Amino acid sequence: MNEKKLQAILREFAKKRNWDQFHTLKNLAISISLEASELLEIFQWEKEKKKITDEKLLKERVSEEIADIMLYILRFADLAKLDIEEICKKKIQINEKRYPIRLSKGVSTKYSKLKFKKK
Repeated sequence: MNEKKLQAILREFAKKRNWDQFHTLKNLAISISLEASELLEIFQWEKEKKKITDEKLLKERVSEEIADIMLYILRFADLAKLDIEEICKKKIQINEKRYPIRLSKGVSTKYSKLKFKKK
């Protein structure tokens, strides 16, 4: 993925539509959350509803929501002057320390609750 190229495309897209006035960090953060909720909504009440058995339809719906989320994140990062690759690598390093393999392998416990296993 070339996030810089995508950000340039998004910048031009917003400029042509005079949307920069709406693209504040607050509004974009809200939009990211709303789009993430739309992704979650696809799976809401899965047990009560019939599961989506048409894999092509599921993939299409999920793909659209993932794209919406990613595009808002790219736009947000561009306006906030954040380097996505840099901040993601930094966060992975933080998580490597928070979740050492010996304590976190095979468990979903939050890092603040991880404890050394007694032998």
